[in-house]
Amino acid sequence: MMKIRLLSVFLFCGLLPLTECQNVWGQNTYTLDLDEVVKLAQSDAPDALLASTRWKRNYWTHQSFLADYKPNILFNANTLPLFNRSIEGVTQPGGQIIYVERAYMNNSMNVGLTQSVAATGGTVFLNTGLSRLDIFATDGNPAAISYLSNPINFGFVQPLFQFNDLKWQRKIEPLRYLESEKLYSEQMESVANQAAGYFFNLLISQLDAQAAERDKANADTLLVLSRGRYEVGKIAETDLLQVELNAMQAETRLAAAQLEMQTNAEQLRDFLDLQGDIQFDLVPPYDLPEVIIDEKEALAYAMNNRSNIVSFDRRLIEANMDVQRAKGDNGVRASIQGSFGLTQTGAELNSVYRDLIDQEVVTVGLSVPIADWGKSKARREVALANLDLEQRQVDQERENFKRTVVLRAQQFDLVRRNAEIAGRYQEAARKRYEITYQRYLIGKISITDLNLALSDQESSRRAYLQAVREFWMSLYELRGLTLYDFAENRSLMLQTPIGE
Repeated sequence: MMKIRLLSVFLFCGLLPLTECQNVWGQNTYTLDLDEVVKLAQSDAPDALLASTRWKRNYWTHQSFLADYKPNILFNANTLPLFNRSIEGVTQPGGQIIYVERAYMNNSMNVGLTQSVAATGGTVFLNTGLSRLDIFATDGNPAAISYLSNPINFGFVQPLFQFNDLKWQRKIEPLRYLESEKLYSEQMESVANQAAGYFFNLLISQLDAQAAERDKANADTLLVLSRGRYEVGKIAETDLLQVELNAMQAETRLAAAQLEMQTNAEQLRDFLDLQGDIQFDLVPPYDLPEVIIDEKEALAYAMNNRSNIVSFDRRLIEANMDVQRAKGDNGVRASIQGSFGLTQTGAELNSVYRDLIDQEVVTVGLSVPIADWGKSKARREVALANLDLEQRQVDQERENFKRTVVLRAQQFDLVRRNAEIAGRYQEAARKRYEITYQRYLIGKISITDLNLALSDQESSRRAYLQAVREFWMSLYELRGLTLYDFAENRSLMLQTPIGE
């Protein structure tokens, strides 16, 4: 954990001016823009580290799958040695049993290679082995040594008329691996989207607090001015009371804004997993990039990059696999097993590799149910129904996804124009309030007109901030839907971290 904390600090400082990183371990205020917060989140936020860990798990799962289709070489020496000294019953040719003393030691070892065959679902094997049997002298039995060699033995095991799981997994696992690669990029974009959300929550609360401070200062100034005017009889008592109410409301709004700002700052700090007394001074992203998104282009990127498109194909193949499994698992069990090899035995080691004789073993097994009371048919019908259901669900989800991408691309231009209009309206409302405020100071308008101008300025300010937020959040949503950055014209498909 200490290494992660240090890395967080170094990465954090790398995004900032040198003068702002001189006291990392103390209380500091860091100036960050939206892009810097997103990069910091994707580099060391807990959610980003979880995404990386999930990918590494998927990577090694895939490596394990690939290893299943490679030859397996095994050295076997289970009886190295097997020693037995006991009295055992030995059946005689006439059928009677006599007890005799036996003392022997058996040593055997072999090296074998097995290979699964995905095309047929069977297994082939090749092995070589050597055994030695030492019989120790007992009453009436002399000592003896003998060897048994199997220089080469080749064979196979082949199920017949059964479901071939190896064949189907060979189709499914590459899709699952490709899906996990794309999902990693999606999860990182999800981190970026969450970071943007926390960024704007804190930014808006900071700007609200600043506006509340200005409003309180203006309200205090107006209260002093209004009390003087009331004392000389220039305004009515109701106007003075309204100004006093405005001053108290401004103080209440300031306290609420500061509380909201502290809460949002803590949420962003927790999301980025930053330790210490860190304060944020966020830079508003008012400079909106000129981004034009073509709906057909966005849809093409989404269909090429998103993991759910791969998931649709995988799910249909899995449903087809279940159908074939139900057809194959009909109760009939048949298999054929055969082996061919060379062998020899003798009292000396060098003699068991001369004048080898062949040995062949063939076994055929068959098991056929006479009656299963419709159980196999029911399993097939269930699998076929599930395949039909999965096909319909995939078709619907695919179309819903396409419509979502196209709709978000179409709406983006409206969102951008709404932000531009809100910016112009906010500027007009700000100028109007400044003029109204000055006119109130010289006694040209009533407190009611000033309150209306203040309310309009505040609502337009918040509307503009929400419009800017909606622009950036829409852009990050489109990034996540397409895994393409339209602002910088680059792919967001990340190079996945290889597990160590």
